[in-house]
Amino acid sequence: MAEETTTTTATIEKPGVVKQQVRSAGPDKAGFYWGTGRRKTAVARVRLKAGSGKVSINGREVAKFFTEIRDQTEVALPLKVTKMEASVDVFANVRGGGYMGQAGAVKLGIARALKGFDATLEPMLREHDLLTRDARAVERKKYGQAGARRRYQFSKR
Repeated sequence: MAEETTTTTATIEKPGVVKQQVRSAGPDKAGFYWGTGRRKTAVARVRLKAGSGKVSINGREVAKFFTEIRDQTEVALPLKVTKMEASVDVFANVRGGGYMGQAGAVKLGIARALKGFDATLEPMLREHDLLTRDARAVERKKYGQAGARRRYQFSKR
């Protein structure tokens, strides 16, 4: 399943920009495959490794971190679709946003890490739209209005 590749990092230099480290698709020194997921204002950094099926988010198991069944099933969806629930361990750190945003961010991070873990899973993940970032976010409030779209009450007379 997982191909053994060496991790290579390249330094990219752009004028006026601090040097960046770019990670290749292979595992890091500890054997982890990384995936970053974002949803609304939540950001999840996911590490994935061959294992027994343990999933932890911010050091807690999924059922303790996400109390809603809806969020638990959303996080497990990429593993369920690819039938990898019992063969990989997932460690996620998530910050920002609310519960639904965090669940969506973890889902995307797991899907991206699975793609790096086994490239043959990509068509299955794409078929279920698990590698597509959901770009919907809260629209900003505009000046002269009560909200993003809501106007102040208008009185003709």
